Order: sequence, then C-alpha cells, then structure tokens
Amino acid sequence: MDGFVLNIIHRPEMVPEYAEKVTGHGKEEDISRKALLTESLDIFRFQQDTAHKNGLKTTIQMTYASLFNEEAISLAKEHHETYGDEIALTLLGLPCKEFRDKYKTKDFCIWMFSMEDKKSIVDDVFGKFKEIFGFYPESTGSYYMDADLVNYIKEKYPSVKCAVATCWEEGPKAYHTCNNSWYTFMDGGPWNPWIPSKANVHAPAANEEEDSGIVAIPHLSRDLLACYDGNGSNFGTHPQNVLRGMIYDTKTWEYPYLYNLIDQYRSLEKYNNGYSYNMMFVGPGWLNKMGRWEAPYELLCKSYEDGMKYYGDLKKEGKLTDMTMSEFADHYRSKKTYEEPECALWRDILYGSDKQLFWYCDPYMRACINMDQGGAVTDLRPYAAKLYWPVGIGTPHVWDASYPFLIQEKYRAGYFTHYAGEGTVRSAKLSYRGEEVDLCLCRTHAKFEEEETVNGKKARILVLDPVEIRFRDLTVELETRVIFEEGSSEIRHLRRILSMSDKNAKVSLNEYMVACYGTTEYSEDMTGIVLSVEGRDKIEIPYEYRCREASEEGAECAVALIPQIDTKVTFGPDRRNGSCYIREGYAFSPMFTLGYTTELKDQEEVTTWLRLEKAN
Repeated sequence: MDGFVLNIIHRPEMVPEYAEKVTGHGKEEDISRKALLTESLDIFRFQQDTAHKNGLKTTIQMTYASLFNEEAISLAKEHHETYGDEIALTLLGLPCKEFRDKYKTKDFCIWMFSMEDKKSIVDDVFGKFKEIFGFYPESTGSYYMDADLVNYIKEKYPSVKCAVATCWEEGPKAYHTCNNSWYTFMDGGPWNPWIPSKANVHAPAANEEEDSGIVAIPHLSRDLLACYDGNGSNFGTHPQNVLRGMIYDTKTWEYPYLYNLIDQYRSLEKYNNGYSYNMMFVGPGWLNKMGRWEAPYELLCKSYEDGMKYYGDLKKEGKLTDMTMSEFADHYRSKKTYEEPECALWRDILYGSDKQLFWYCDPYMRACINMDQGGAVTDLRPYAAKLYWPVGIGTPHVWDASYPFLIQEKYRAGYFTHYAGEGTVRSAKLSYRGEEVDLCLCRTHAKFEEEETVNGKKARILVLDPVEIRFRDLTVELETRVIFEEGSSEIRHLRRILSMSDKNAKVSLNEYMVACYGTTEYSEDMTGIVLSVEGRDKIEIPYEYRCREASEEGAECAVALIPQIDTKVTFGPDRRNGSCYIREGYAFSPMFTLGYTTELKDQEEVTTWLRLEKAN
C-alpha cells in the first residue's frame, strides 16, 4: 500500500461553529444573519482556492444549511467539474433556520439524537442532496457516527462508501479543557482509517460478516503522544489546532511543529507496509475574520496557506497522493486486509522529552505500549468484544460514545499513584532478597521489527533496549520484546535475562495486569466480574470488593470475565513452572489483578500473554 495519502475535506458550513457569537457580538442570536453567511462562503472559497492553487483536490462536504444556498451549490458544482473535487454530504452543520424550524431543537450532533430522529434527519438531508445534485453522495461524516446510524445509512443509501466517523481521544480531557461544557465523549477509537464493524464503529471489522460496508476515517490527524497526554484539540495537522495550542513563534509566525507532525505521519509507512495517511479538515469557523485563539485573521490565513503549500510541494516531489474520500475508500479496500493491524511507533516532537509510545490497532484490540514505563501497556480497549453501545437520546449513553477501556493510565492512575491502591497497567516486577523494582520505573526505547510466524501470519515486534536493574547485591540486565501476532488477539511480553553480576543467582519475576473497565475517571460498579485461576481445579472469586486472593502453582492461566463490557481476559505463561494468581480489589482501589510469578536465572527467558475475547 505504497505512499503517503492525503484527504483534504472542506465544508461550506453556513453557520460555522462558534462564529455567530463573534459575528453577531452584542446582538440577539440570529443564525440566519447575512453577515455570517457571507463570511462563511468567503472563507470556504478561500480554502478551496488555496488547495487548488497548490495542485490539490478536495472533498466538498455539503452541510444541510448549504443545501439551501445557491452560491454554495454553484461553487461545489463548478469545482467538481474543474478540479475533480468530490461533492459529498456531511451531517455536521445541521443548525440553520430551516433545521430549527422543523426539528424544534438546538441539538446539532447527529449521534446524540434519538434513533427515530436520526433516521428522519438522514432521510431529510440525503433527500435534499439528491434533489439538488441528482445523485446520492458516496461520502458522509460527522465528529462521530454510531453503528446504528452507519448501518441505517449504508442500508438506505448504499452509494456511501466512506465516512468521517470518530475524533481521536475526544473524551474527558477535551471535556475539561472546554470548561466542562463539551458533553460528548468518543475516546477509544482508531487514529487512522479503518473498516468499522456493524456492532461498534470504534471496533474494526474482523471479517466480511462484521463489515459495516464503509471505510471510516478520523476527524483530524492528531499527535499520538501530545494528544494522549493532554488536550487533543491543540495537537493536530489542522493548522488552527497548532495556533490554538500556541505552538508557534509569535514574532516570526512560523510553526515547525506543524511540518514535523505531518512528517511523523509520513514516517508511519515504516510500520504499515509502505502506507501512511493524513487528513486536513478545517471548517470555516476556524478562519473567522475577527481572529481566533489570540491569533489575528492574517495569521489564520497564513497558517492555512503554508499548510497547503507543504502538502502541495510534497505532491510535486512525488511524495504524496491526494485523493477524494471515495477514491481513498476504494484504494484502502484494494490494499488492506481485515486483520492487518495499524501500527505507530510515535516519539515526542514537541516537549523534548525523548518519550516513545507504540500504538497498535486491529479487530481485537487497541493498545498503547509506553517505553517510558519499560514497555508497560498503558491503554487497552477490548475490540474483540465488539461491544454494542447505542448512543443518543433514548439509550443508556446519551453523550458517552467512548469504547470502554480495561487499562487507561490517564483516567485510572496507571502505575504512578499517590495512595496505597493501584492504577491500571500491564507491567512486571523483579525482586531479589527483599528488594523489588517495577519495570514501569525503567525508561527505555524501542525499535520495530516484523517476522513471519509458523502459521504464515505476520508478527509485529517491539524490541526494547535492555535495561539495567540494580539491587543491593545484584545487577541484572533485562531485555523485553512485545509481540503482536496478526489475528491472535494476544499481546505477548518476552523477558530475557541477558546478564547477572552473580551467575548463580535467581530473581523472582512477577508479570501482572491491573485492570477495571470504564470510559471516564469515575469508577464503575465491579460487582458481577468473576476472577478465576484455571489449573487442576478452577478457583473462582466473584468480585465483592473484599481484597481476596488466590493462586495455584503450575496453573495454565488467570481469567477475568467482565459481563458489563462482554469481555473475557486471559493471562498466562508459555510454561508452567510458576504460579498464576488473581487478586480482588477493594472500594478505594476498585481494580482486579491477574498475574504470574516465576524465577529466572542468568540467560533464561519467559513469555507471558494477555488474550482478549468476547465473553459469550
């Protein structure tokens, strides 16, 4: 899947986000204000002209409001004929006088409506589009599109093959940085294009039966480290994100970070069979004539022009292919298999921390490996469950569209906690004569490898630089490999003792996973979870917050059944000369632990695996 592919998406949003408050400052709200509509069209025209003069084609996502504006319709038709731009349809930009008069609401997020209203709105918008252009669109989108909505659109309008379907890591972090006013969470999805399953848009399809029929792309290409650690709205290849994050020289108006971020996305071809992807999706509201984010209009324009020129220059050099959304959907399906993962070995390009994260996504999981914590798993989403999670009014999840986590260091503390309890993490501890060291304290770096397995599948392997662990009477050099075998639904950690200062010594190794489930910082009810050790006899602990533990020497594995998210987690070793254990948490530390302990001598190694399955 050769090369760097770019989607540029523009929308003539007649009532841009936030813009009415600026354009109509000091006046009573009026979303049909002529000045607002005129400015929006001027900005849309500027965006289109900027792309075209750099030799780039776009996808024009018509909004509902724009379907009532002759000038917007005329521009779309002209640019389709002249430049090959795709005329598509977005479910963003619903608010306009016609919409509010008909639906009597100020709601504007399509996934938050009741299913009855979703269908009515989709039929209304798609019907209006067909009436004007004479055909149904091949692409659509929103910030987020739930599975029920996607399935309805694909069934009723089969021409649709591509959709903007989620915004990477728009959850509690985004909510807090919007002054606790952004009541829509969508954490836990892929960061790059994927084929969503019929059950849950976040979770990629594992086969044709699960295939929803569309190719999904993210709403913005985010910095996979800065966005994860902080507010994603400041870190993306959307130039106005970079300005909002104040990541530019205020004197020279230069922003090398933007180009470094684009280049890091280009570099992902090293981990994805020669393929990398980026998208630029900037609505008119971000280029407001009165300025935004403490940046004047002139800087907003310059950043957009410079960003487009960078892409245009890459195209001229033969390093980039620009595609419309529907073209990309065909290209993606011709090159990508269902079980082929998306991988990103990502480094800090903003703060100078030398930190590395590895992101892995396939139909069975999304995982983050943190090299600053010795190769610990610090984010884990069990896609294998294909969890049905209806969203919107009339469902249990009016505003929370996130895919639940088992491990999430930002919302469940991770290794570094300030109290006696535990946070969620998958790591290991080494101990010797009463001293203990957790690998979360051992910073390292990794390189990426691929190899073919005995069953003909590919394994993606992170080879971590060895770390040196110093006890009072012993020094140990340890190597870690993290292995993802295509189609296995497993994460394998291989630990190898490279050297010991005392060749006759033995160290104790404790491989463990501390987990829970949830979508926010707040604890969920753990009652109903069942922990077990699978050995000669099955030992079970139904979760009751009572701090109980159980273990068995030579057992095969430790298991957690989590019915709330329809997930089974299995944790075990590749050999039985150790002990598998389970540990129940308590009310102040509402987690559970699965683990395995053994002893290692110089030059010995052991592999443990974490497997995810649908519980039923």
